[in-house]
This record gives sequence, structure tokens and C-alpha cells, in this order.
Amino acid sequence: MYGTSDELHDRVHEAVAERAGVIWQVASALHADPEYAFAEERAATLLTGELRRAGFDVRQGVAGMPTAFTARHGEGRPTVALLLEYDALPGLGHACGHNLIAAAGLGAALAVRAVLEPGAGSVLAVGSPAEEGGGGKVLEAEAGIFDDVDAALMFHPGVYDWARAPLTAQEQYRIGFHGRAAHPTGNPTEGVDALAALVQLFNVLASLGPRLPEASHVQGIVTHGGTATNIVPPYAEGLFGLRAATTGALDDLAARLRACAAGVALATGTTESVERAGVRYEHFVDSGALSGRFAAHLNRSGITLTPPAPGVYLGSSDIGNVSTRVPAIHPFVAIMDEDGSDHTPEFAAAAASERARPVLRAVTEALARTALDVLHDAELRDAAWTAHRAATAGSAPPDRRDVPAGRA
Repeated sequence: MYGTSDELHDRVHEAVAERAGVIWQVASALHADPEYAFAEERAATLLTGELRRAGFDVRQGVAGMPTAFTARHGEGRPTVALLLEYDALPGLGHACGHNLIAAAGLGAALAVRAVLEPGAGSVLAVGSPAEEGGGGKVLEAEAGIFDDVDAALMFHPGVYDWARAPLTAQEQYRIGFHGRAAHPTGNPTEGVDALAALVQLFNVLASLGPRLPEASHVQGIVTHGGTATNIVPPYAEGLFGLRAATTGALDDLAARLRACAAGVALATGTTESVERAGVRYEHFVDSGALSGRFAAHLNRSGITLTPPAPGVYLGSSDIGNVSTRVPAIHPFVAIMDEDGSDHTPEFAAAAASERARPVLRAVTEALARTALDVLHDAELRDAAWTAHRAATAGSAPPDRRDVPAGRA
């Protein structure tokens, strides 16, 4: 079957309308009870409970994470994944609006399940913990959760109405310098000051900064600088966050950081240790075919999405690691004005506001309509996979680059 019938879209509209109250209740419950990375036990219980009641086959504790889950309805390919995030920010609650992301993904999955015809493929709800730094989707992607998926769909609340997300690649490195302790007055010539080496690295990176490509930067903090002022520090350590417009540019930046650390160590007589701290977030690869379809569906609700402003980057997300494996979307839809920002108390309030409620319903329906299009429109899948292979050539995991376009 090619194309999604108007009748199915109409049925999705009705299915979302019937569940709009429940979807908002879920969003509100998550907002009122924030939980943090890898500890979202009550959120996972709430979401999987709704999916089980609707007849989904639920698996909990996937990818080695107790609060991660998948919920499937249907059989075989094509398969469309709807992504749910539900972790909050310590001290700020749902100041990134993950309560809305989870509710929208849940609502869209329920609506698609209500109208999905036998033999049309599968809908997979993927519960992803710890987007705020832990990288739940990174671990899920590495565990193969998306290996048999044809598209991954989600949205993010924000202060812009943008069809795609300009999300950078990001990782952190822990750099230590090893010197030799001494008393600064008793035997100063025997000391090798590790802290002085770390300070020198900060100076070198400050000189490097203006010569880096657009969107590339390094931000560091001192995590260990010694134990007493009357001892030359034998060890000093810093944590450095790297961001770049693309994953390839991030690799180049990491190589520069290592070279700077090695040069400082050579110049100061110390030895350096460099190790990655945590998981790496890859840059986001937008599926134009799918994000365009989502934008068209959302426009029915009176919300018009535009391309992002040139030269603006909005941080990083573990959706990037999914988008290098399968065609994916991550549009931003505004729940507050452009003079605001997420990760603020004001945005946390907006995530449970009356403005957010109609946005949630509109986004839920647009996600469900787009998911149905993926399942029913082989030409759309072909276009999405063809563009995806071109965009990720040489960087995507080999098992994903070779997936036939439009495979059912």
C-alpha cells in the first residue's frame, strides 16, 4: 500500500481526541513528580502501565538500564519508533519539558495502536532514561534497540517553532597531570607542580579558542588542584566539555585537546592522562522527508514550523546517536516566548502551563500521523533512507547503512 488514507488520518484524529485527557494527566503527573537520570522509577511505571493496558508487549530493563523500556504492537517491518524521555533536572524539575516529550510519545503510540491494521508493520514505544547527561539513547542504540527500526520520531518543547534541531556533538574528557610533591620553601627544586601544568593547559586552550571552527568550543573546570597550600601538588585534574557542529569536528577537537595536554606535559615535566568521561553524543542528522511530513501535519493545528535560524546551535542530545542509525526527527515546538530559555524555572512552569496543553495535543496527533505515514508509505521510507545513507556515509554503523530503502 502506498500513502496513508484520509480515513486512517481521520481515525488518528479521533483516537488522539479520545485520549487527550489521559495524555495531559500523564504529562502533569510526571511534571509534579520529577525524577533524575537512571532513577525514573515512578515515571517508567506510569508509562509502561498505560502501554500495557492498551495491549502493548512491554519489556522493561532494556539495554541494562532498570528504567528503560520498549513497548511493541504489531509484527515485522516496517517499524516506527516513538521516543519517550522522562528524566528531570536536579533543582529545576522538568525545566526541559521531558514530561511533554514522554506524554506525546505515549499518546502517539496509543493512537497508532488504535488504528493500526494487521500486516501494516509495528509501532515501538522506546522509553529512554537520562537524556540529561547519562545518554540513555546512546546505550539503547549500542544495545541494538533501533536495529530493526525504519524511523525514530520525537519532538522537543522549546521557545522556537523549528522543523529540525541544530544539535551539536558533545563529549567530556578528564585530564590529569602527574608531578612530584615538595615543600615550596623546604625543597622547592624537587617539586613538579601538577597544578601549574593544569593552569597552563587552560591558558593554551584559551589561545586556541578563537581559531576553532564555528560551534566548536572547550569548557573546562578544575576538579582536583591539590590538598594543602604548603605542598606542591603532585596531581591535578580537570574536566573538559567539548562541543562541535558535527561528530567529525568533535573528533578533530578531541585530538587537539590531547595534543595540547601532551605539549603542556612535555613543557612542564609532568605526565598527562586523558580519558573520556561518560558517553559521547553525536550530532543530530535530520530526516528532511520525515520532518517535512511532520511539519505539514502540525500545520493543520495552526502551528507553522520554520528552519532554524542560521548559526544557532541548541546544545546536544542523545537523539543524535539514534539519528546516525535510522532516519529521525526532533522538531522544536514553542511552549513559551523566544525571550525565554529552557533549563530555567520559567520553562519548568511553562511545561505544565495552559499554553502547553494544546501544543501537546497537536504534537501528539502530528507524531501519530507521521508514524502512520512511515508504516504505509513505501515511497516516503525510500526517500528517508536514501537521504539518510547519503548524510551518514562513512560514519553510520555498517549494519544500518546497508538496510534496503523502504524495506518492509
